[in-house]
Amino acid sequence: KTLMQQTEQTPGRTNAAASKPKSTRLALLSAIFLMATSAIGPGFITQTATFTTQLGAAFAFGILASILIDFVVQLNIWRIVTLTRMRASDIANAAIPGSGYLLAILVIIGGLFFNIGNIGGTGLGLNAMFGLDPKIGGAISAVFAIAIFLSKRAGLAVDRFIIFAGILMIVLTLYVAFVSAPPVGDAFRQTFLPDTINFATITTIVGGTVGGYITYSGAHRLLDRGMVGIENLPAVNRAALTGIAVTGIMRYVLFLAILGVVASGVIIDTSSQAANPAGQAFRSAAGDLGFRLFGIIFWAAAITSVIGAAYTSVSFLPVFKQDMSEHARNIATVIFIAVSLVSYLLITTPPAAMLVFVGGLNGLILPIGLSIFLFAAWKREDLMGGHRYSRILLGLGVLTCALTWYMGYKSAGTIFGLLGL
Repeated sequence: KTLMQQTEQTPGRTNAAASKPKSTRLALLSAIFLMATSAIGPGFITQTATFTTQLGAAFAFGILASILIDFVVQLNIWRIVTLTRMRASDIANAAIPGSGYLLAILVIIGGLFFNIGNIGGTGLGLNAMFGLDPKIGGAISAVFAIAIFLSKRAGLAVDRFIIFAGILMIVLTLYVAFVSAPPVGDAFRQTFLPDTINFATITTIVGGTVGGYITYSGAHRLLDRGMVGIENLPAVNRAALTGIAVTGIMRYVLFLAILGVVASGVIIDTSSQAANPAGQAFRSAAGDLGFRLFGIIFWAAAITSVIGAAYTSVSFLPVFKQDMSEHARNIATVIFIAVSLVSYLLITTPPAAMLVFVGGLNGLILPIGLSIFLFAAWKREDLMGGHRYSRILLGLGVLTCALTWYMGYKSAGTIFGLLGL
């Protein structure tokens, strides 16, 4: 009888063991693409089109700066969250009492503003694809995102959709970059030796790709999927580096696609109220097909950013209510998206202008959170089970943090000038 029981139980154990690597891979891929699609959202696409039109090949330096800052920020954040097994706001409270509440409020407010722009981005994408009114397209997309979080297996639905949309964006953007035939040599030179450096544009692009909620999206996804502890640190390191590589390549390819159009002499409108600079660039590169492809890319970037912004912003709520269940968080996420949608429908600011501004706002939030995390890594090794944190990463983090504070100071006047302050 015992032998029969063991024989019957063995397949179950085997299946469970086989499914664990699969679920681990899905968790890592989900974190990679959640970070990547959040970092390459409609804000980044619009900002890239706007600043490439203004600076030409010199904006390649801004892309490089955003990738290097992304590398240091994401690797530090992912590792610290993994080692402490805590959410960012809880780490902040443990390091500096009360700072976790401040960080949570800043990220949630920044995420809400960003999500209003993201929903506007979905409207622009559907407008390019089907000619729908952007307000109607935004409403349809927001309802779609809400449906994902209301599904019975919301976590799995989020993971699979994020991965699919991310791969689709990469493939289509590569095609447009090839068609636009950019001046690769000049872009490569100015990546390292730019003709001009504009701190306001760098801060805005960093805010749109690393700042605010984006900093914590992948790390919190890994935390929710159980990828924590020193035993998972090697896998987390690989995932972080892979995610940074994916976002870096995608950013540069998108920049090259738009640079090819700008370098050909096409005039792109970036100042009028109805301007859609990225859409104009894609249409110039590949005609009507290019404009339809822009719609698909922009919608995929926007809808994944809607999901990422809502998910990550709500993941900070447990600092105010520690026993918050996953179901309660899903409901809060639905409410967050609904509030973003209503705000978008009521606000008259053009989506493209809003996307540029919120990137700058999140760029000002970035150094605050990074400063707190680096202090925790330096002074509170007890939070990481006594693990001595890498002094090399800590040093790079301090340099990057100082740079983001300086860029924020230099560009604050320009960014808040957009508000008329």
